[in-house]
Amino acid sequence: MLKQFRSKIEEKKKIEGALGILEWDLETCTPKKGQQHLSEIVGYLTMKEYEISTSKEFRDMIETLKENPEKLNEIEKKEIEVLSCEIEKIKNIPPEEYQKFSELAVTTQGLWEEAKVTNNYNLYKDKLQQIFDFNIKFAQYNRKDEKNLYDVILDDYERGMTTEKLDEFFKALKKEIVPLLHKIVAKGNPSRKLMTSTPVESQKKFNRVLGEYLGFDFDRGVVRESEHPFTLNIDKNDVRLTTKYMENNPFSGVFSTIHETGHGIYEQQIGDELKGTILACGGSMGIHESQSRFYENIIGRSRSFWKGIYSKVAEYIPVLANTSLDEFYKEINIVEPSLIRTEADELTYSLHIMVRYEIEKAIVERKITTENLPEIWREKMLEYVGVAPEKDSEGVMQDVHWAGGLVGYFPSYALGSAYAAQIFNTMKKEIDVDKILESGELYKIKEWLGKKIHRFGRFKETEEIIKEVTGEGLNPKYYIEYLKEKYSKIYDLDI
Repeated sequence: MLKQFRSKIEEKKKIEGALGILEWDLETCTPKKGQQHLSEIVGYLTMKEYEISTSKEFRDMIETLKENPEKLNEIEKKEIEVLSCEIEKIKNIPPEEYQKFSELAVTTQGLWEEAKVTNNYNLYKDKLQQIFDFNIKFAQYNRKDEKNLYDVILDDYERGMTTEKLDEFFKALKKEIVPLLHKIVAKGNPSRKLMTSTPVESQKKFNRVLGEYLGFDFDRGVVRESEHPFTLNIDKNDVRLTTKYMENNPFSGVFSTIHETGHGIYEQQIGDELKGTILACGGSMGIHESQSRFYENIIGRSRSFWKGIYSKVAEYIPVLANTSLDEFYKEINIVEPSLIRTEADELTYSLHIMVRYEIEKAIVERKITTENLPEIWREKMLEYVGVAPEKDSEGVMQDVHWAGGLVGYFPSYALGSAYAAQIFNTMKKEIDVDKILESGELYKIKEWLGKKIHRFGRFKETEEIIKEVTGEGLNPKYYIEYLKEKYSKIYDLDI
């Protein structure tokens, strides 16, 4: 039975790998007129994977193995547990609806890109509503005990997370971060020096050096360009990153690269014992984002990190030749209400997530539709961040997530920031982080994360990992304390 099980898992993973490569292709190099054909191939392969996961043969196999745990090792037991949960969810969804949703998501992503470029929200708003409708319908199929529909959706990205927990989480952030933001805005910012023209080719060369410096293995990974940066794990030996370059804003690409490198290092450090299993990938979206946010902000926006590499940077980004490290540090940590989530500073970032969280929750609860989303978006941005977009391409259409079907994903970003700060609080007690960064010995940080988090892949749940590493479950106080301490020093505030 185990031999048959492994054979089915191998087949399933090969299809997942093929789908991953097609996703990569769609985002990086597929010609516009080829998107429709590729979406049909995605739909076909998605159904093949669906058929494996929902076939009576496979379900009977899982049930038999579940009833005989003494024949399984710990990894196999976890695989059966995860698969049982996935099958339970997917078997309730009619196959024809599952395929339609998969094809719709690919089509809507293409429309989103065109709508964003042309600033024409009406071009894809109806398809976007269909995306939400499918998510709502699928959640209804899987709801138990009158559970909140949005909670059902959240569970796909952060197991055990609920609206109640998130409401309390965001309430705590709002209480502390918004007043801090107001104090900083009143202080004002220094003039910017880093927003200067830098050839994209020079940026690419530097980001390659930067990725290697951080610890990304380019023998097992690549970096390309896409409209919306992402990381894709085909296998721990084939991890693909994308980034986006702006000629007049070189550090946009730098921090995008650092962020995705955090994801990539996580995938490359998954334990060899998990290879070939469904556990050979990063855990929940929250724990995955904790690693990218840790590298991007806690490491990448620290003075110690740049002190260790600063002399090399000016070779690629000339403006730094006449910029002191202190000036540079303050500028990369400028707090300024802005429109674009991916360009947001570390302090206001979670406020951008609150906007998305409240909107998608309201759509799922049928309180609003996609019809008037641009106006709702502007109102919430003004309320939380203090600015409102004039163009929808800089507002409701800036992210690809909803177009791609990822409803319930956004809270993971804020959770990731909180997890990162909580993990960092423990790391500082065990190793001298500043000394490591200044000396350029980043492999020590990589090894610490690999041992404590990365090697487990999906073998351990996020809550279990956070408790083992930090001694408690999610606690936003570490994130709040980290932000208040950092920015009170930078802006010379009495908090």
